[in-house]
Amino acid sequence: MKDLLNVQDYLFAVQDVGDWEGDEEHVAETLNDLIHMAWDRLPDDLDCDSIDEIINGIWEHLRGDMAVIEADFEELVDWCIHYVDSALDEKM
Repeated sequence: MKDLLNVQDYLFAVQDVGDWEGDEEHVAETLNDLIHMAWDRLPDDLDCDSIDEIINGIWEHLRGDMAVIEADFEELVDWCIHYVDSALDEKM
């Protein structure tokens, strides 16, 4: 139930992302943008555990991956859409 959760609870501050050799702000902003996009794709009636798993999975997949810095943002958006849609297909 999406209305029981708040997307703000999943967002990253610069200090949360770890060392990215000076690109921590960029990484945090990119992750937060992806989290907002993923959040918007989630159905309102999806259970809280599934929401946690999907949203937290974005960081789990991208943590330490230089693609966060090196890839075009549109590539990351495409990846995020595919990741969320695939995760939702598994839940249904």
